[in-house]
Amino acid sequence: MSSNPVDETVASLMPRAREELTELVAFRSVADFDQFPRSESEGAARWVADALAAEGFEDVALLDTPDGTQSVYGYLPGPAGAKTVLLYAHYDVQPPLDEAAWTTPPFELTERDGRWYGRGAADCKGGLIMHLLALRALKANGGVPVGVKVIAEGSEEMGTGGLERYAEEHPELLEADTIVIGDAGNFRVGLPTVTATLRGMTLVRLRVDTLAGNLHSGQFGGAAPDALAALIRVLDSLRAEDGSTTVEGLSDGTAWEGLQYEEEQFRQDAKVLDGVELIGSGSVADRIWARPAVTVIGIDCPPVVGATPSVQASARALISLRVPPGADAGAATKLLQAHLEAHTPWGARVSTEQVGQGQPFRADTTSPAYQAMAAAMAVAYPGQEMQYAGQGGSIPLCNTLAALYPRAEILLIGLSEPEAQIHAVNESVSPEELERLSVAEALFLRNYAAS
Repeated sequence: MSSNPVDETVASLMPRAREELTELVAFRSVADFDQFPRSESEGAARWVADALAAEGFEDVALLDTPDGTQSVYGYLPGPAGAKTVLLYAHYDVQPPLDEAAWTTPPFELTERDGRWYGRGAADCKGGLIMHLLALRALKANGGVPVGVKVIAEGSEEMGTGGLERYAEEHPELLEADTIVIGDAGNFRVGLPTVTATLRGMTLVRLRVDTLAGNLHSGQFGGAAPDALAALIRVLDSLRAEDGSTTVEGLSDGTAWEGLQYEEEQFRQDAKVLDGVELIGSGSVADRIWARPAVTVIGIDCPPVVGATPSVQASARALISLRVPPGADAGAATKLLQAHLEAHTPWGARVSTEQVGQGQPFRADTTSPAYQAMAAAMAVAYPGQEMQYAGQGGSIPLCNTLAALYPRAEILLIGLSEPEAQIHAVNESVSPEELERLSVAEALFLRNYAAS
């Protein structure tokens, strides 16, 4: 990075940032209280609230949201007549999956090969640290030139919509001129990127029943309808031969115009095994940013170890459908449910239940805030021009905020570049990205105040 006072301040704060991220990662703040203690999430929320209070934020509060989790809010007043910027991140994290598969413990921040490893290091506890670094750098160099609201969500990864519903019930709380969502990521390390689109999502739980109870496969197999086999058939109907998503009535989406994702780079980022083909058609960017994508994310059926020779009477699956910009997640949910019911074979009893939903998002990249961010990133990343990319994931709050505050500009940045492996084992963050993006956010706030 080029040398300027903000750069130097952020660089001097990086050891403190590592200490704070270590403390925050240590909370097992998965908002699934059937698996993880509620106290861990509450502890993380209190940590964030204390950090905001220590920075001089006013009205710091733990907000009890309708889904039974807490979001953390604080307000830092700016100069008279200044614009207001809302900074967003979330402190809840994905489950660690198989803890034994991690090279180092998932809830202990560990440095290895120049990266910091730990669940939430990039997604999105690192985003909270990024916001704190940017504000501290400005306070040390003339002050924060805008009013700042911070909201840290406690259940983003669960998709249960607690903060969205709270915001709708208290529309004045998060109102701002511009909103910076710190939950995205650069296209690759060192390439400054704002995320211009997000796919929406829906989660549907499917249950298939065929028998009053399990039966001996030798005595009844061959005539008795197998619920697990029926489930496999209906799940297979969701994909074409090339792996494309085929939900009847659902649009195939559009072609992606903008930054492209080279196939070989994608294979490396996704760690696709040699000889295994990618699925779908069109460019990689089309497939992951602009088209629907179905994924079976869980199945209830007997494990191989301990299985008995039985015809299964019941089987369940949890299905995720990513919905491209321009489509409606509610309509996509109904199409998915209708498809599942229509393709369940043998007259098996089938039931579907929606358990999560978020709308897709598209930003206005021509706004003054984007110009201010482009100028900031050019300083934080010398020689690099800010890029616009899509993201296949969902941040349901974006559309809620866009609907509540239609004149607000929304930007998405963050630390979840491909090497971060968010949602997977061995998640990590690049400290260099944390440093650069903190500088970029600080300079953005300064640029935006002057625009």
